[in-house]
Amino acid sequence: MAWQMTQLLLLLALVASAWGARPRNPQGRTDLLNVCMDAKHHKTKPGPEDKLHDQCSPWRKNACCSVNTSQELHKDTSRLYNFNWDHCGKMELDCKRHFIQDTCFYECSPNLGPWIQQVDQSWRKERILNVPLCKEDCQRWWEDCRTSYTCKTNWHKGWNWSSGINECPVKAACHTFEFYFPTPANLCEGLWSHSYKVSNYSQGSGRCIQMWFDPAHGNPNEEVARFYAEAMSRAGPHATGPLLLSLVLMLLWLLG
Repeated sequence: MAWQMTQLLLLLALVASAWGARPRNPQGRTDLLNVCMDAKHHKTKPGPEDKLHDQCSPWRKNACCSVNTSQELHKDTSRLYNFNWDHCGKMELDCKRHFIQDTCFYECSPNLGPWIQQVDQSWRKERILNVPLCKEDCQRWWEDCRTSYTCKTNWHKGWNWSSGINECPVKAACHTFEFYFPTPANLCEGLWSHSYKVSNYSQGSGRCIQMWFDPAHGNPNEEVARFYAEAMSRAGPHATGPLLLSLVLMLLWLLG
């Protein structure tokens, strides 16, 4: 009996932990669709921005970024975050365009709701986590950057900011991206503290997020966000709640 109760208590604790860590979705899946993060430069609500600059233009019909943000993020050292892409010498242009696109996506996309998580940080209250990035997007990013140089594997933290912009920390040597990121997954998943998770799905599948897309054919990420929001809604409290209740009732029966 003691062994059974111990196992039941462990299972109860596990399910309770999963319940507490479930994705944010307080009012059903509508809260996960067409939303902006609560972060440093994001608008409170998405909407049209007809003059979004250059690589941010695919989000003109519905964006979480402003025109000023889209212009600023194209600079080598943007005032948005004082982040310098050229911290180990001049980054190759083919590589830099992926980082500009990544920033446009982060600042402008209204289709990240299923992966938004609350954080306790001075410069933002929310972040994205494990966005399923289409495998082609990650592969091309890695291939175009493998011969550029950097000095770190995680760009979210650990920089020397004493000059006001990011510089390599002491004893951090500059090497090629391929040295610090041996595989595409190392780059896409490690660079921004697992903001992205490389998907096994391809562009057009409706199951992975595209950083690059042709707005003439619409925004494919709307369908992807809807799919994951609906999946979370089906597997949310309705899936975990009855199991948790059953375990509590069983525990009470054993104690009685």
